Amino acid sequence: MNKGKVKFFNVSKGFGFIKDDDSDNEYFVHASGLVDKIKENDEVTFELAEGKKGINAVNVKKIQ
Repeated sequence: MNKGKVKFFNVSKGFGFIKDDDSDNEYFVHASGLVDKIKENDEVTFELAEGKKGINAVNVKKIQ
């Protein structure tokens, strides 16, 4: 399980990016990969999965 911060999320378009705390990599996240609703600057945990255009963040959960 990775930890990171939501850098950007567009609710109307249903996608955004999460910055990984450990590697500083940024991962694409789609609304279909969310467990909780997220917004910019939320701390989240997530898993990585191969998507159509590369690695995506999935199973994204907000840290309370």
